[in-house]
Amino acid sequence: MYADSCSFFSSSYLYFVSVVAHRVLLALILVIALIFGAQCTSSDELSSYEAVPLDLQHAGEAIIGGEGQLKDWQTLTTLFTAALLHGSVSHIATNMLFLWIFAGLVGELLGWRWMLAIFCITAICGTIGDAILRHGSEIPVIGASGALMGFEAAYLGLAVRWSLPNPWIWPIAHPIPPLNLAILAVGSFFLDISGVAGPDTGIAYGAHLGGFLAGLFLTCFVTPKPKTI
Repeated sequence: MYADSCSFFSSSYLYFVSVVAHRVLLALILVIALIFGAQCTSSDELSSYEAVPLDLQHAGEAIIGGEGQLKDWQTLTTLFTAALLHGSVSHIATNMLFLWIFAGLVGELLGWRWMLAIFCITAICGTIGDAILRHGSEIPVIGASGALMGFEAAYLGLAVRWSLPNPWIWPIAHPIPPLNLAILAVGSFFLDISGVAGPDTGIAYGAHLGGFLAGLFLTCFVTPKPKTI
């Protein structure tokens, strides 16, 4: 009887964690969608939130040299704000689809607070990765692809570190083995590696790699044991 009660409360708690994580994720996606709507009507006003590698380089040098001004600190905020902007309907649709899948999985395993922390950290690291790879470029980068790659890597790190349950991913009608999702993450990483060495396609491979490495590091060395284990 005691074991049954513990099992019931444990299942109820995990269900609550999952529901809250998905609601927070849905709110995040809604905010990004609203920002994209604002871009479509007033793109020039939001262009200052895009991340330009050359501007970030100058701002970083000024701050490190002790000559940083308010505008330099404001430039550094684009490390994050660039992840909230998107260039087209297909761009945001693809990013939000994969964000819903992998951020949702990570949220179920670690809770909504870690999910948001991973989003912020991998988004920033993704922009840093792009700025390093495109050093000196005046072409801005936008999009949450660094963060979504961060979540793919975060799930990979959890799958390597822990024995995870088979997750349900709506609308797929059956659970997906964690190994399959981990293989997808590894495949994405190697595609990005090959993209760095290939011709310029306009894809921010540096952002993908920066976000991926940050997400993998977080769940391999920083995050706690998943709540579902």
